[in-house]
Amino acid sequence: MSTDAAPEPAAEYGAAGMPGIAAERIAGAPISWGVCEVPDWGHQLAAGRVLAEMRDLGLAATEFGPDGFLPADPAERAGLLEAHGLRPVGGFVPLVLHDPDRDPLPEIARALDAFGDGGATVVLAAATGVDGYDGRPALDARGWDTLLRNLSKVAGHALGRGHRATLHPHVGTMVEGSDEVGRVLDGTDVPLCLDTGHLLIGGVDPLALARSAAGRIAHVHLKDVDAALAGDVRGGRVSYTEAVRAGIYRPLGGGDIDIRGIVRALEGAGYDGWYVMEQDTILAAEPAGGTGPWDDVRESIAFLVSGEEGADGEDGGDGGDAAASRARKGGTA
Repeated sequence: MSTDAAPEPAAEYGAAGMPGIAAERIAGAPISWGVCEVPDWGHQLAAGRVLAEMRDLGLAATEFGPDGFLPADPAERAGLLEAHGLRPVGGFVPLVLHDPDRDPLPEIARALDAFGDGGATVVLAAATGVDGYDGRPALDARGWDTLLRNLSKVAGHALGRGHRATLHPHVGTMVEGSDEVGRVLDGTDVPLCLDTGHLLIGGVDPLALARSAAGRIAHVHLKDVDAALAGDVRGGRVSYTEAVRAGIYRPLGGGDIDIRGIVRALEGAGYDGWYVMEQDTILAAEPAGGTGPWDDVRESIAFLVSGEEGADGEDGGDGGDAAASRARKGGTA
């Protein structure tokens, strides 16, 4: 299935604006506070601070974050989120799916034990089997057959336990670029997590995908990106980790992705799920209260709820490689 077709969005949304998204459909993610599963990924904030800041910013829900961030016991986890007024909407689960000698079912079963019974979405990534996202091996035909078969098995297992599974195209995983996304769409019926930032960095136009495959999108991560840095990552001039540290991810409305167009396309196609704001960052140290990630998340929330331009008064760009990069601002770290 092509990821490049781009029919016009539904006419009910005017070309000049984006429908404001109800706050009840906007979720946070710990990665926006620098919390990540990758070893040595900067300073890691405590769950209490992150959840309290999500609550104080008015967020209704959150993804779980990496193993160890929240309690593994599902009742304790649910109680902690409830105490902060947050609903669980999903969790990122990187699994090795391409190795014929590795069964992913025990791993997904363990992950789901911590999810509990809330129906949170499983956000799968086709992991390489090594730490980090700065490189990946090439897959042969056997590896692809194994990956697609295991992906369907994992999704079926999750569904049997009351959870919808999605596949998250992600930089530095086995499903990153346009051809790989197409293989998943053609070779399985597993829906996608549309991550606008990872798609753009991987060379996929997220707006075109939102328009052409809206019926296969079951979860959304909204990121904005500096397109020039994204090109540097694709060209091998900087690693993904270096780009994150340099501020490749921007508050929504402050980068080069057409966030408005993507939301219009999804809403026009009937998408009624969550919009999870993610601005992956690497923290050098504990920021003062009400600074750092707090400022960036607040700016992104304002952009989504108002449907207006970002704080700098700039449009969201065209979402492709030709987008003119704005002057880079300093990263959070």
